Amino acid sequence: MPIQPASRHVVPVALVGAGPGGADLLTIRALRLIESADVVIHDRLVSDDILTLAPAQAHVIAAGKQGFGPATPQDAINALITGHARTGARVVRLKGGDPVLFGRLEEEVAALEAAGIAYEIVPGVSAASAAAAAIGQSLTSRGRNSGIRLLTGHDMQGFADHDWRALARPGEVAALYMAKRAARYVQGRLMMHGAAPDTPVTLVENAARPDERILATTLADWPPALNEAGLTGPALTFLGLAPRAARSRISQTIQELA
Repeated sequence: MPIQPASRHVVPVALVGAGPGGADLLTIRALRLIESADVVIHDRLVSDDILTLAPAQAHVIAAGKQGFGPATPQDAINALITGHARTGARVVRLKGGDPVLFGRLEEEVAALEAAGIAYEIVPGVSAASAAAAAIGQSLTSRGRNSGIRLLTGHDMQGFADHDWRALARPGEVAALYMAKRAARYVQGRLMMHGAAPDTPVTLVENAARPDERILATTLADWPPALNEAGLTGPALTFLGLAPRAARSRISQTIQELA
């Protein structure tokens, strides 16, 4: 349960999931909190359509991170959240997707607890769920896979290490977040541990947004296909899952532009 504030601050900080991008995929609770916020501190994955829902007088602050790129230090983000909260402002910390998945939620919760500030956590539609919907698939299916692994492509030390032997087994399905730059690394580890070269690999860029794009390839062709596609937006990568009915295949788009 969220702690009670030790100071005169009585409005809990809201740690809110913005979903995959479209404002129509916000939860009703998220929408209400954004519309009543005094301060919105958002990451780089939150779309402009969602940010425009904040009141005109609200203080909207970008505090994003990019893998292997520019980033606002977590300590600075924590200070922004607690500093504004101490003034009595209604603070919304807005994160793309679901804040409980690779959102450094625990670090921000720890900062709020240390400051004696109450909080609530509002889940959002995850990138994995949105990407699975985009390719017409279920994350799990009877007779195909009874579980799915949610993994990160990189961590604070660089490319993330995983149980490659387990991931290489036939029928395994995994959703990789922040994995574009780790493609060749992950491919090498999987094939080293016996993964089949024709294992399906699917990337969904900007899932559930108007500019959504889908790249369907195989483990063997993954890095060159990714380079050819030139994906620049945030993308989720599925290992072991192919599209049933892709709405806009990257390969078709490349052929049309050629």
